[in-house]
Amino acid sequence: MRSLPLFHRIAGSRVVVVGDGPMADAKRRLVERAGATVCSEAEAHHAKLAFVAMEDPRLAKAAAFRLKGKGLLVNVADRPELCDFTLPSILERDPVLIAVSTSGASAGLAKHLRARLEALLPDTIGQLAQKLAEVRSDLRQKFSDPDQRRRVLDDALEEGGALDILDAGSAERVDAWLDNSAAAHADEHVELTLSSDDPDDLTLRQLRILARADAIVHDAGVPDTILNRARADAARHIGPLPDDNPTGLIVVLRRAAPNS
Repeated sequence: MRSLPLFHRIAGSRVVVVGDGPMADAKRRLVERAGATVCSEAEAHHAKLAFVAMEDPRLAKAAAFRLKGKGLLVNVADRPELCDFTLPSILERDPVLIAVSTSGASAGLAKHLRARLEALLPDTIGQLAQKLAEVRSDLRQKFSDPDQRRRVLDDALEEGGALDILDAGSAERVDAWLDNSAAAHADEHVELTLSSDDPDDLTLRQLRILARADAIVHDAGVPDTILNRARADAARHIGPLPDDNPTGLIVVLRRAAPNS
């Protein structure tokens, strides 16, 4: 992972935008859409972020260095090597915000990936997020254990679940789901045999299980490209299951035996 994806809250703050023309105008609109105020380089002491959108590469580089020297994080349009942060292609279903980034490698690719996701996700997914926020305290009261609470929600949101995220009617079922939800399954062990070291060879079932795993127990040779398909906060163990067995969904990854 070349970049650490973050969502930066800038509402009510000032953000520097340097430049003229369509590129700079686009950055100004983006800043204002996020609730911040656009300011000039002269007011950089009030800001923490800056955008430089200038056609002349020498002027853009000079402006970037000046702003960096004042302690600002800087994005320079079409110059990823000068950027402290890059701008993703954004899919918005308020309050859901999905950012697609190629770490500056290709804005066009990020745009088309976002367009595919736009076609896939229902317009109501934002309503589902808002409804889940409204019942958060009730969900915590009903399932006080955070791991149990997460498993209950995982079961509901997965494909075919009561609140399937691709089902446009899920937002309307949240209250009924909460009233009728029961404790999710207890500790579970699932063993997966990998057909290869290529993550593209993972089946949809394997991907879904990895995405829900609480802990991964794996052979030493399983590559990070596959392990990274699991939740980032899932515990990892090489070799046999440790004496202090982790709880929840334990996924055991085995590599396929070599052909004789």
